[in-house]
Amino acid sequence: MPPRYYFDTSVFGGVFDTEFEYETRILFNRIEAGEIKCVYSGLAEAELKSAPERVRRFFQELDAETLERIEINEAVLTLARKYIEDNVVGLTSLDDCVHIALATFHEVDMLISWNFKHIVNQARIPGYNSVNLQLGYKAIEIRSPKDIVNS
Repeated sequence: MPPRYYFDTSVFGGVFDTEFEYETRILFNRIEAGEIKCVYSGLAEAELKSAPERVRRFFQELDAETLERIEINEAVLTLARKYIEDNVVGLTSLDDCVHIALATFHEVDMLISWNFKHIVNQARIPGYNSVNLQLGYKAIEIRSPKDIVNS
């Protein structure tokens, strides 16, 4: 079974961003080849509704066999709120915290994001993982597509 990587919304948009396109396309090629399982959530779907048409179309055309949809539940929301209560990030970052909590709760192998301010941030990741461990969850590995492609 391939590793399960949770993709936040930024990764789907990265396909059309000149700065991120190269690594993002390689990552999606690895998904198509069956090397990675793309895990996403209803939150990503909701955020994609306001994305440009080409990003929405790209997401809709992904092979369902390569995808796994996970759900938000009360435990996920509690965990996301705890990141904020412990000042890992501010209240305006709740959706980012929900992405991290989803990946943590559903025990994916890695969270992938292009969001360097609140998610792929080496100063914040220890805070997320401290909360995770306090509440009995595993630490979550958080990387950018560039990290994955170049490893």
